[in-house]
Amino acid sequence: MSEEFEELSGRSWEDYWAVLLRRRWWIFLPFFFCWAAVWSISWLLPAEYQSATVLGGEQQKLAEQFVTPDARLNLQDRLQLATQKVLTGPRLQELSDRFHLSPPTSGWRRLFELGDPIERVRQNIKIELIESPDRPGNYTTFRILCYAGSGEIARELNEEVTSLFLTENAAAQRQLSEATSTFLDDEVARAQERLATAEAKIAAFKEQHLGQLPSQTEANVQILSGLQTQLQSFQRALDAARQQKLYLDSLLQEYRAAQMNADGGSPNTPSSQALDGELLALRLKLETLRSHYTEDYPDIAATRAAIAKTEELKKRLSEEGSSAEAGGRASAGGDPAETANGQPSVPPSVMEAQGQLKANALEIQNDQQRARELESQIAVYQSRLNLAPEIEQKLEELSSGYEESKKDYDSLVQKQLQSRLVANLEEKQSAEQLRILDPPSLPQRPTSPNRLRISLAGLVIGLAIGLGLAVFRELTDVRIRKEEELDDIVPAPLLVGIPRLRTSRESALLRAGTWMEFIAATAMIILVIAGNLCSLFKG
Repeated sequence: MSEEFEELSGRSWEDYWAVLLRRRWWIFLPFFFCWAAVWSISWLLPAEYQSATVLGGEQQKLAEQFVTPDARLNLQDRLQLATQKVLTGPRLQELSDRFHLSPPTSGWRRLFELGDPIERVRQNIKIELIESPDRPGNYTTFRILCYAGSGEIARELNEEVTSLFLTENAAAQRQLSEATSTFLDDEVARAQERLATAEAKIAAFKEQHLGQLPSQTEANVQILSGLQTQLQSFQRALDAARQQKLYLDSLLQEYRAAQMNADGGSPNTPSSQALDGELLALRLKLETLRSHYTEDYPDIAATRAAIAKTEELKKRLSEEGSSAEAGGRASAGGDPAETANGQPSVPPSVMEAQGQLKANALEIQNDQQRARELESQIAVYQSRLNLAPEIEQKLEELSSGYEESKKDYDSLVQKQLQSRLVANLEEKQSAEQLRILDPPSLPQRPTSPNRLRISLAGLVIGLAIGLGLAVFRELTDVRIRKEEELDDIVPAPLLVGIPRLRTSRESALLRAGTWMEFIAATAMIILVIAGNLCSLFKG
């Protein structure tokens, strides 16, 4: 067999053409009948029509800077939600019963049923996302494809599915808005409670630490500075009063000594010298204070007053000394002067000095009391300033919690208002909605099965079978048809060749057979062409 195949493969084109002519019916008959069988089966398959519609999201009719959707879902999420609600078992069963998508079958048709009828109905409804041409990866529209046994049913099914998608999308948007509003209302109420609690804590803290708050630090510093200034002024006044007390004590002693000397007949010279020394010391102190302070400074005023009093006392002392000396000469050797009740008289200067000394003691006492009060107040304000950093830190912690609660509350209130605006917008059909961009189509030709493709596949299969049979027949039919083939077998040369002789009847039958073959081949070719054209235009 291999030798025969090698012999067949070594032939020329003329030999192949002779084989094709000789085995033409072995090729043509399987070619035609195989195609006829496949073509007939393709017309027995149930036709399936496809209806398509295109839907897209319509943007809201108001500018987003005024109303921003609070629950915007991308198209994939919205399709997923709508698909889960539309393509449920009960809905599919209702669609199947309404449009007779899965009619009951019997007999041999049951052999071709695969899977659950509801699942087959679900497979007949397909959703395809359409990518935006100008923005890759962005999906703004989608297509709904519905398959049925006729074009009218496919379109009606597509219209029903599209209506369900629109209804479910609107319901989902409404439910989402309502759920968002309810959630935001609860969150706003809780945020308001947290904010009120934070405000109450801050108010209680401020009331508890009144005067120690960071906002009062500057006022506390100013008050403390004023108190310290007052304390320094009172301390200087106290020092001056104490100096005045020492001066009055020494002056009173001088008065008494001068009186005793006057009673004894000798003048008191050291008293005048003491006053001069005191005046000199006060004038030096006044000059020193003027070199550092203005004339309105309290110590300068007190020193000027002390100088005036000392000069007045010195003048009175000199006048009393003169009068005492004159009285002494007039009553020389007599008894000292007595009052009307027999008691010795007290000079007016001594009485004045004693009164000033008592007033000075009272002034010192008042200054000391006021200084202690100022020191107590200074201690209080210093304690406030010392506690200010700790109070500020605690207040910052409370304020931080309050600011977070306030920020959270403001954000939730803004979202709540936005959600209500979106809900009102959806009620007025001005929000983003799904719209039909291309209505469901009415298919004129079935999408499956592709009978032209099946027919062409039958032609290819039939041709392959015919060629295989022709080759097999040529290899198994061993005959000598040419002189060259005989030379390879018989070593003797061919001397005479006798041609085939036919009678007139045989010639007539041969011609008739040729015409019959031509007519049959032509009819088969016409049938093949007609069948393919029918598959092309009706399949």
